[in-house]
Amino acid sequence: MGTAGTAILVGVGIFVVIFLGILGIVAMAYGKIWFQAYMSSADISLLSLIGMGFRQVNPRIIVAAKIMAGQAGLDIGRRAGISTSRLEAHFLAGGNVMNVINAIIAAHRAGIDLDFDRAAAIDLAGRDVLDAVRTSVHPKVIDCPDPRRSGKTTLSAISKNGVELRIRARVTVRTNLEQLIGGATEETIIARVGEGIITSIGSANTHLEVLENPDRISRAVLGRGLDAHTAFEIVSIDIADIDVGENIGARLQADQAEADTRVARAEAEQRRAEAVATEQEMKANVAENRARLVLAEAEVPQAMAEAFRRGSIYTNSTNA
Repeated sequence: MGTAGTAILVGVGIFVVIFLGILGIVAMAYGKIWFQAYMSSADISLLSLIGMGFRQVNPRIIVAAKIMAGQAGLDIGRRAGISTSRLEAHFLAGGNVMNVINAIIAAHRAGIDLDFDRAAAIDLAGRDVLDAVRTSVHPKVIDCPDPRRSGKTTLSAISKNGVELRIRARVTVRTNLEQLIGGATEETIIARVGEGIITSIGSANTHLEVLENPDRISRAVLGRGLDAHTAFEIVSIDIADIDVGENIGARLQADQAEADTRVARAEAEQRRAEAVATEQEMKANVAENRARLVLAEAEVPQAMAEAFRRGSIYTNSTNA
């Protein structure tokens, strides 16, 4: 009985030691993080932190995200708020948890309606949701054309009188969070604005109309609704610089006149060559006819001699 009791006590002691060892390891690994979450009212249990370790989730990121959300006044409840499980799911999906939380906080402070689900969807779609919120609050300026993308510094457009205008525009845009997923990017905005500017200048009767009132181009382009189906909303289009280029119409007319002159010269040369050929042909015909005449004249004496021999020709001789 004594031996059995001793064995039980030893087993219990070993179990307690193992339990305390495991508890110590857990405390060393997650105690500080859990205490930080507890003191910040982040509503994260110690078991949740242990589960994160098994699921290969970085608990420090989840705890920091929930603390930031809670301190910013966001709902971090388990039912409808930014819960621990939703943060874990976004982390496991490859999302940037801290970027999403920072974006939601920035949107909340700016009075923009952005919930966790939409922010997470934008992040998983490959867009920078924090930059999108910042651009929505503080619009950014896009150069049209963009030298970094196209290598060009100005747009070239020609008015109806044939004068070229070189224009550089600046487009102010802000992010449209409703169409950020699947919406066209900056390249589309630049292309549409450039096309609109070229079309508007092309419809002007003279380049002077554009130089006198550049706002006319801005208003015309802005009224086309160029931001449809894009991730941005165009706030304004400003003409930053206008330079007068070449007189393309005059150059084309000069080129056309030169081309017409070359055609006329070619036609005249062709007619002259045809006339020379005709002259040479007529000379050859004259020479041929002369040769035939000589041959015919040479045959006359022979024919007369033959006629005399046959008695076909008679001569009357008269003696004086």
